[in-house]
Order: sequence, then C-alpha cells, then structure tokens
Amino acid sequence: MSRTRTALLAALALVAGASGTALAVTPGDAGLAAVPCTVDYKVQNQWDTGFTAAVTITNNTTAKSSWSLKWAYAGNQKVTSGWNAKISQSGTAVTAANESYNGTLATGGSVSFGFQGTYSGTNAVPATFTLDGVTCNVDGGTDPTDPPDPGGGTKVDNPYAGAKVYVNPEWSAKAAAEPGGSRISNQPTGVWLDRIAAINGVNGGMGLRAHLDKALEQKGSGELVVQLVIYNLPGRDCAALASNGELGATEIDKYKTQYIDPIAAILADPKYASLRIVNTIEIDSLPNLVTNVSPRATATANCDTMKANGNYIKGVGYALNKLGDAPNVYNYVDAGHHGWIGWDDNFSASVQTIKQAATAEGATVNDVQGFITNTANYSALKEQYFTINDSVGGKSVRESKWVDWNRYTDELSFAQAFRQEAVNQGFASGVGMLIDTSRNGWGGTARPTGPGATTDVDTYVNGGRIDRRIHVGNWCNQSGAGLGERPQASPAAGIDAYVWIKPPGESDGSSSAIANDEGKGFDRMCDPTYTGNPRNNNNMSGALPNAPLSGHWFSAQFQQLMQNAYPAL
Repeated sequence: MSRTRTALLAALALVAGASGTALAVTPGDAGLAAVPCTVDYKVQNQWDTGFTAAVTITNNTTAKSSWSLKWAYAGNQKVTSGWNAKISQSGTAVTAANESYNGTLATGGSVSFGFQGTYSGTNAVPATFTLDGVTCNVDGGTDPTDPPDPGGGTKVDNPYAGAKVYVNPEWSAKAAAEPGGSRISNQPTGVWLDRIAAINGVNGGMGLRAHLDKALEQKGSGELVVQLVIYNLPGRDCAALASNGELGATEIDKYKTQYIDPIAAILADPKYASLRIVNTIEIDSLPNLVTNVSPRATATANCDTMKANGNYIKGVGYALNKLGDAPNVYNYVDAGHHGWIGWDDNFSASVQTIKQAATAEGATVNDVQGFITNTANYSALKEQYFTINDSVGGKSVRESKWVDWNRYTDELSFAQAFRQEAVNQGFASGVGMLIDTSRNGWGGTARPTGPGATTDVDTYVNGGRIDRRIHVGNWCNQSGAGLGERPQASPAAGIDAYVWIKPPGESDGSSSAIANDEGKGFDRMCDPTYTGNPRNNNNMSGALPNAPLSGHWFSAQFQQLMQNAYPAL
C-alpha cells in the first residue's frame, strides 16, 4: 500500500512554511513547466471515524476561468461537507469544482479548498488527481485512462525491496584501507548529516548533493536506496554528552531554516527523483522525553528542558512534514532499542510521543514510512538460547539481572512488537521497521554455543546470552562487539531491512575530553574506567580505550568488529 501524504513529484515537493502548501511552478522554471498541474492533498486532522483535508491546486498551463478536479478513493472514504469548492461524490469517485468566486486560475496560480469526511480502516491518500481531464503531478500530463506513469509519484511499500543501496565512497575508502577491510568496504552505510555544514560538505568532504550525484552513478538502470541520517535537533541527545550537537535548546528556527529547509530543497531537485531516499529521523531523541525526564531517576536537566520547550516534538514534526512530501522520500523515525524502550512504562509511551511529533508542525502519520531501532547500538538481533517465557527454578527470565523485567530479550522481537503498537495507536497498517545491525553480531570466541546452566535464572541467562555487554544500557564503543547481519531487504515479518546506518569504524564518543568545534562533549560512558550511573545500573561502561570523537574513524574498533563479526566474514 502507499503511505504517501501527497502525490507530488520530487520536483515539486518544496513547501512553504509549516503549511505544506505546494509552491506554484511558473512556465519560466526550466524543466518544471512540463508538469501541467500539481495537487497537494493533506489530511489535516484525523480521528477514529473522520478526518478533515486541505487541497491546493497549482496550474502550470494556460489560464483557466473554471476548473474541475477529480480523484478516486481506494477505501471507503466519504466526503460529508466542504468549503471553497462544490464537491460531489459517486461511489469512490469525487469531483471538486470551483465556486463562482474562485474559478479563475492563472498560469502559475493556485487555489485551495477543504472538506470533512468519514472513513473506517485506513485513510489512504488518493494516488491520482486530474484537473479538467489532465493528470497532475506527472511530467507532461496524461489522459486519465492511460496506464500509470512509473515516475508518477506513489511510494512503494518497502523502498529496499528490489533495490541496491548506496555505498558511501568516503566510508568505503576508509574501510578498504584497513587490513582485511575490503571484505566489507562494498557494504551500504548511512550518510550522517549531523550539522549544518555537512549539507555542503565538511573539510573538503562530500556534501549531500555530491552523495546524491554519486548515487545516480551507482544506480544504473535499477532502483537504488540512499540512506540519510537527519541528526541536528536543538539540544540534541539531551542524555548523552558525546553526541551533543551544534544547536542550543532554543534554536528551533535555525534548525528549520538553516538545516531542514536546505535539505528539503536538495531532495526536491528533479535530478534525484529516480532515487529512493530513506531518511532516518533524529536518532536517540524522542525516547529521551519518556525515560530521561523528571521524576525518573534517570532524568537529566537537559532532557527536562527539551520536554518543557517542546523543540524535539516541533523539530521532528517539521522534518517529517518538509521531507515527507516527495514521493521518492521515505521517513523512518528512531525508536531507540529494546534495552531502552522495552519496559512496560516506556514502550507504549514512546509510541505516543512519536505520534505526537508525527502530528506536529503540519506532519501527519502518513509522513512516517516506519521506524528504526538499534541505531549505533549493540543489542543482539536474536537471542537464540533463551526466551522471555523461560523459567528456571520457579523464576521467570524477566526476573534475571540482565533482563530486569523487560518484555523483550532482543531487537527482532522488540521491533516487531513496536511496529504493531504503532499500528494500534494510529500509524498506517503497512509501516515497516529497520534494524541497525552494524555492531550487534557478538561473534568470536566469547559467543555462546548453547543455553546457560539451569543452576539459577541469572546463570541461565548470562551463560546463554548472545549480547556480551556488562549491562544492556552500555552504548559507547563496546568491548567485544562484532558486525551483525549484513544489510538486506525484507529479512523478517514486518522488517523492511537490516541496515548499517551507523558506519562500522566510526567512534561512538571519545574516551577522554577532546577539544573540538563540533559541539561534542565528553561522556563518561565512553571512558573505560567509568563505574556507571542509574542508566546502566551503576555498572562499568564496557567502553574501548583510546577512542576519538564521535563520528571520527576508530581503527581499533573497526578491527574488533570484523574479528567478532557474526555471521563471520
């Protein structure tokens, strides 16, 4: 099914302000005038049985003195009332014609109307609109009886299916330069846009356009996915100093105008319309508003500030709205990982918080293609030697110190359950999950080969667990970690892909304080001598020594990840 909110071509996905209204395209816009008309159909509000929608038509052909827009619903939507247009419906077919006062539609001009409707089940956006018999949002226009244009602007259910994935040449070169690195240097990884300067390239490196141009070269005649990390919220990573960002807690306007807007403009370039662009949205942000705020023992003053000022919610909503319009762009929102969100008091609340963001700043749930878990983290994909339902000596696995009453033991079960909870709370039934497997393989000599002894529940779990961290809350440059499953599409039910969003070999944070101009602080969780805090139950950090700043190349980590890869290289 399509999860698009609008059926705009990428060429026309620039939006004005938070309203999401399509910008008019004038005949003088080189290469764009061939699109005869555009329609921006936006579900503004939605509840259990009803919704309101706003529609904006832009005419790019000869001026009109009257107009008639038609579309058909795939579901059982019914228009019950409207404004600024005469709206009629027969079966699934809807016609909206001008009122006496808004029939004039100049070349390059726009007109808007709205309506209220009912539905049950899903409320999918119509795939095709025709203005006076000419198909909109399609280069050159088509007769409505023609077959769909393959570039006509409908999102696919899973962008990874049947597609290659972009290999970042900058990461690939670093990986290939390492002894043995050529074994994985051809793997696709995420491109991190972690500051404003990254859009145009930092220190002579590739900017966003350079990556997209290179992706077009790699694409050939098939489909290709480009994976971007949108990661620059105000007050970023309020509970982890190593990944703090350049924007202060109140700089939401700068985030919108100097970061998201320029990215949106580049992604809307028709040059890149043939690429499938996957955005992973603001890693480790929204779950902080659930777990690391007062009155929790894990609360931080920075997270309390970000919850109070609402700028995480506003920022994510704005990003989803601005980036979600283009039909070739797919947004996946970060959902933490099972060792963070898997407890009862975190799980449903995190989905609620993401939904709050997905309906803020003009965004809707249809701007969300899915969710990503385990980004830059180490939680095992599948614990094969014990389950959450096991008991030893009359004690449930949930009572073990490692599981500690969590509902989930690994990322696959957590991701599948998270997807279902998101659907239950109003996200589209077809949302998919991504799982980052770049550092969660846990192979090597320490990997268990069978269940632990049944002496007691802790011995059983500790003896058989794949994840060999000291504590599930440890996240920085973990000693003993290995590469996990290689990137692949549709590996399990509800999972769109296993991905390497965090490029192996890039540090999680520095082992000691390092002066820098990137806004990155020193987090003791990256210090191998640190004895912990409430977020890891006051255990040792388990971090590797001599690590550089987050995002910088860490050869020792890269070598360890290859050595302990599972499946082995």
